[in-house]
Amino acid sequence: MTPAFRRLFLSLTFAALAANSAPLRPQAAPPTFSPEEVGINEKLGATIPLDLELKDEDGKRVTLRQLIDKPTILTLNYFRCAGICTPQLGGVAEVLNRTEAVPGRDFQVLTVSFDERDEPEVAAQKRTNYLGEIKRPMPPTAWRFLTGPGATTKALADAVGFKFKRDRDDFVHAAAIIFLSPKGQVTRYMYGVTYLPADLQLAAQEAARGEAQPTINKFLKFCFSYDPVGRRYVLNTTTIGATFIILGALVFVFALTRQGRKTKSEEGQ
Repeated sequence: MTPAFRRLFLSLTFAALAANSAPLRPQAAPPTFSPEEVGINEKLGATIPLDLELKDEDGKRVTLRQLIDKPTILTLNYFRCAGICTPQLGGVAEVLNRTEAVPGRDFQVLTVSFDERDEPEVAAQKRTNYLGEIKRPMPPTAWRFLTGPGATTKALADAVGFKFKRDRDDFVHAAAIIFLSPKGQVTRYMYGVTYLPADLQLAAQEAARGEAQPTINKFLKFCFSYDPVGRRYVLNTTTIGATFIILGALVFVFALTRQGRKTKSEEGQ
């Protein structure tokens, strides 16, 4: 190994170690929750309590039984959330624009706030905002925003295995969309804040048949981690960056070694 190469290799190694260890923000206090308190415990095949009473965007009382008459995507959020709720609902709007399934005919979306402080007026504003992101014809009833008492929304969250915990004025929670059959049976979970149109279409068809499918890809647990300061899931850029640097260094070593062997072989001829 030549001195120049040795210096380059050491530089790449130190850069990788620095990327993996240097914090991008001040270190936060350890989270005050356990996996049993926050996350998702899948309850495939379970039926949600359809007689739970919530309020729609106009403040009218409605039951889930009145609303769920077709395959339904359920999202659990709170409307003041400054973390993953906004990108998640934005991801729902994006996939609604792209999927071949027809919102309002093949499926519908129910977004329920688990924060009892959220009022119908806020729900109505959220609905207006996100419907404004839909670029295809879609009836407003295809995406509803609902609120209700804490005990009611907690009962719904428990029924689908969605665990959250209050942290001062905010909540710690995960991001997922949950598919329900027309009879209120849980059929599939999709994690994260972005969703593939083909996956959504397939999940809606399965929900229509009442087929509960196991979750195969829990990408959120691999590439994203919870940021207790920003209360959102963030990409582990330091770990991924360090991995690419190390892989790049190994490829460089391999290529240079082969080149050295080839040169010596040619010199010996």
